[in-house]
Amino acid sequence: MRFSTNFKPYVLLLVVGIFLLLGYVYFNFFSERLNRDIPVDEDVKSSSPSKPMVRSRVWNMVSPEKLLYKQPSVLVGRTDVVTVTPWLASIIWEGTFDPVLVDNIYKPMNLTIATTVFAVGKYVSFLRDFLETAEMHFMVGFNVRYYVFTDRPQDVPSVNLTQGRHLSVIQVPGSNRWQEISARRMEIIQTTIESQIRREADYIFCLDVDSKFHARWGAESLGRLVAVIHPGYYDQTRANFPYERRPASMAYIPMDEGDYYYGGAMIGGFVEDVYTLTTVCRNRFAVDAGNSIEAAWQEESHLNRYLLYNKPSKVLSPEYLWQDFKAKTKEVKVIRFSGVIKNYAEVRPNV
Repeated sequence: MRFSTNFKPYVLLLVVGIFLLLGYVYFNFFSERLNRDIPVDEDVKSSSPSKPMVRSRVWNMVSPEKLLYKQPSVLVGRTDVVTVTPWLASIIWEGTFDPVLVDNIYKPMNLTIATTVFAVGKYVSFLRDFLETAEMHFMVGFNVRYYVFTDRPQDVPSVNLTQGRHLSVIQVPGSNRWQEISARRMEIIQTTIESQIRREADYIFCLDVDSKFHARWGAESLGRLVAVIHPGYYDQTRANFPYERRPASMAYIPMDEGDYYYGGAMIGGFVEDVYTLTTVCRNRFAVDAGNSIEAAWQEESHLNRYLLYNKPSKVLSPEYLWQDFKAKTKEVKVIRFSGVIKNYAEVRPNV
């Protein structure tokens, strides 16, 4: 059977259309199979916002032309400490980065860094030193927004802030138990990201108020999800880490698992990644509370559980979270941030 000359183009279009339809069906089927095969942490999936919740950004590691800095070497560097994790995240120590190069890459991006701090009860007395030393050493030259959570807004000190830096005071309830204050921190950070921070900042660092800055804390610390190694356990094996060891708790970590012991005095990263972290930890707190369980170290226990299975993209060395009562060790060339010596009986409502 022969087709007329006028009919052939329609047959050709029909054949092409059938092939396109088959290709579309196959592509969608393959994509769905691929998505089903990728494992996703259920807590992370359920906490991810359904709509974009942060400021759009496109950043490249652009270095200015004719910038002079020391030539990097692949043969010479820190050999006394490990500078990369097994999952290839950088561990930031003095001597592993060039501050001039880092600043010249990141400062033109016009970033804003949110910084949350809780000054509840008598802890408001630490706020002045925290803010004044932050102005000297923390993200100097960047836009910084401090969010101070306190039940004593009238006691927040007046501190001179440099250009591009702002302070917001957010009133929160006090408590007769410091453990409850610690437990509520994740919830408050999460809800403040939703209501305010997501529109005002690119990165966020959640820090402890009973601390001081002593040296540069800059753009070398920026990453998608950032954790800090606790100074009390960086030279210990996982068997000595104070993880939550009770299987009944949502913060449970088995004895044969664990990477590092991360300090709860610092949580950082992209706003959306910290939002996911705080959401998951808040939900796990709620489950534990419903079962009348309080994790060994409250938020720090839940933080370590989260970071074990959701690896940080950058890890800060104990330089970024030292303890004033602890003598500086040979590995720590610079103390950048530290918890101050204090009498817990004087500042905590219960000990």
